[in-house]
Amino acid sequence: MSTEISDLLGRAVPATAALVAGVRDEQLGQATPCAEFTVRDLLNHLFQVARNFQLLAARQDVDWTDTPDSLTGDWRADFRSHAHDMIIAWADPAALDGVSPGMGLPQRTLGLMMVVDLVVHGWDLARATGQPYTVDAGLLAPTAEFLDIMGDMGRKMGAFGPAVPAPDGTDRLGELLAVTGRDPRWHATVPE
Repeated sequence: MSTEISDLLGRAVPATAALVAGVRDEQLGQATPCAEFTVRDLLNHLFQVARNFQLLAARQDVDWTDTPDSLTGDWRADFRSHAHDMIIAWADPAALDGVSPGMGLPQRTLGLMMVVDLVVHGWDLARATGQPYTVDAGLLAPTAEFLDIMGDMGRKMGAFGPAVPAPDGTDRLGELLAVTGRDPRWHATVPE
């Protein structure tokens, strides 16, 4: 069984999980395009997303205020496992029914939020660690849909920065990143 959201997650998770697996321990303290996140912080946020969105699929309460350090043991494999479990949780058609009691948003909108988290933070992680990143083209329209619906609220809540102009010649992903306040030209500074 699958749903629109589990299918989208099935397209987004492999690229993000591969990026997580490619992070070297010495890169954990590096800056990311999210000014408030180091690579370690970003990885812990991705773990939080994978865990909390499993709970949200079942309409359980989640705590976004506590982000434990998940980078222990075989954390790269753990992320892949949690992300896979997130896909399974959203494959149940009931996960898309109604409004989230804890978040107050339509369940489908929450599903799109996960997709955006994976697409945008995948790019953040790739840029911060110098890894290649290709977004499945089928994820761009749902990302744009979510940003159209929730972009202003995301900025008010501090999830996105003010939108910035996309440089001439920017591809569709870059245009969407600019909507979230990211400079599509951002690259990690290489220490001398």
